[in-house]
This record gives sequence, C-alpha cells and structure tokens, in this order.
Amino acid sequence: MGAEMATDELTDIIASIEMHRQERVKEAGLAAGCSEALRKLHELLDREKKALQLHGPSTQHSANIEAVLIEIRKVKKLAEITSRGSIPKSARPGQRQVSWQKEPRNPSRNRGRRTMGRSSGR
Repeated sequence: MGAEMATDELTDIIASIEMHRQERVKEAGLAAGCSEALRKLHELLDREKKALQLHGPSTQHSANIEAVLIEIRKVKKLAEITSRGSIPKSARPGQRQVSWQKEPRNPSRNRGRRTMGRSSGR
C-alpha cells in the first residue's frame, strides 16, 4: 500500500463490515459470517475499481483497493479454516468437552441377553 493510506470513509466501511461479520459469526457460524463479509467486500472492491476507472489513476483509489484486498485475504483465510474443518472442538462456541479422566474406569457395558447360567446346548 506504500505511503498512501486508505480514506477514512473506506476504513470505516471495512470496520463496519468486520463488526457485522463478528456478529453474524455469533448468530450463524463462521462460514455464514465470512460468506456475507466477502460478498460485501467484493462489492466494495468493485465500487473502488469503478472509481479508479472514472477518475483515472489516483493514489487514493489505489490505496483503497489495496486495503479492501487485504481485508478480503484476511476473511478468506478465516473461511478456509471452516472449509477444512480444522477448528478444534474446544474452540467451537457452545460445545463443552467432557474430560475422559472424570469418567468411571470400568463403566457397565451392555452385553446383550444373558442366559442366567443355562448352557446353550440344553
């Protein structure tokens, strides 16, 4: 992105998308939150590319495009975690792991019907 920084307006829009993504993750999960955020970020990227075409090469629009691309890469990386299924169960919200150490050593087993001492040959 060089020495030029993205505009305050664009920075605010990206921050808003990120906050909405975090809320969506809480409501519907990481995949849904990332998907919606990526859609909005791509719309924002298209808007900035059109502005660059209309107004000619400008360091301001180039910096805005670079800022959006950085955010898209960040959200895509988060989405990859979900698609690979590599989130450890302990990191998933709302799920609690029960420690195997607290369970009884020899739990009773369901061994099916017993013959109560009768032999199988009669």
